[in-house]
Amino acid sequence: MSPGLPGRLQGMRARGEGPAARSCVRQFDDGVMQPRSDETIPWSETVDRLAAAQTYWVAATVPGAAPHVRPVLGVWLDGAWWSTTGANRKARALADDPRCTVTTSTGAIDVVLEGVASFVTERGALDRLASAYREKYGWPVEVHGGAFEAPYGAPSAGPPPYRPYRVDVDVAYALGTDEQHGPRSTRYDFR
Repeated sequence: MSPGLPGRLQGMRARGEGPAARSCVRQFDDGVMQPRSDETIPWSETVDRLAAAQTYWVAATVPGAAPHVRPVLGVWLDGAWWSTTGANRKARALADDPRCTVTTSTGAIDVVLEGVASFVTERGALDRLASAYREKYGWPVEVHGGAFEAPYGAPSAGPPPYRPYRVDVDVAYALGTDEQHGPRSTRYDFR
């Protein structure tokens, strides 16, 4: 669980129900985009596209240094976005400051998630995550000692173990990139 989440969201996420937006509004960049209607992009469409994406980018903050951004694999599971990290700069950055941003492009919608990362060691959650990775990517991860082991990983990830983490979303953006979705670009607030 993310520290500082309202009790209602803590319980909802604990039950695996996922987030429910407290507000959902169209998002316009300083009035550059001209709205054609009050219609938004449904959260369910955003989640479907987010879950189907193959590559994501995670941005974290390294204290006293420049922002740190890396491409990663990830899955949408139990109402949160999940990934893994080796013993690298990203892991240190997330441990020092768990606030992060996750992005992906899904064709007609670019998705941005802003939230709080937390490292996960609970066996049941790790088993579900390992299964999701095997199904989505064919990555043969196994749970060992609160982390993942695998015969291979991304060259930039370094050797195992790989530490799983989840990002509980505070704010999400579905930014339309075509004529159908652009005017309906949406900001979802889960705080």
